[in-house]
Amino acid sequence: MTIKTWLELATQDAERRGLPALRPLLEALARSTAALRMADWNDDATGGAGPAIRTGVTRVTHEQ
Repeated sequence: MTIKTWLELATQDAERRGLPALRPLLEALARSTAALRMADWNDDATGGAGPAIRTGVTRVTHEQ
């Protein structure tokens, strides 16, 4: 599951439960998770060609 998909589902769940105030917290968590996954310390330490964990991770933004 991508961060974007998780955020969409979590936001829908929060709204369904009548908790719209959770939206900014969920968005902040999604941004933080994406930043951690994109950090250079996640790169392949074996000298491989690319990052080990970045596959499928997208930046989460919220248009208002």
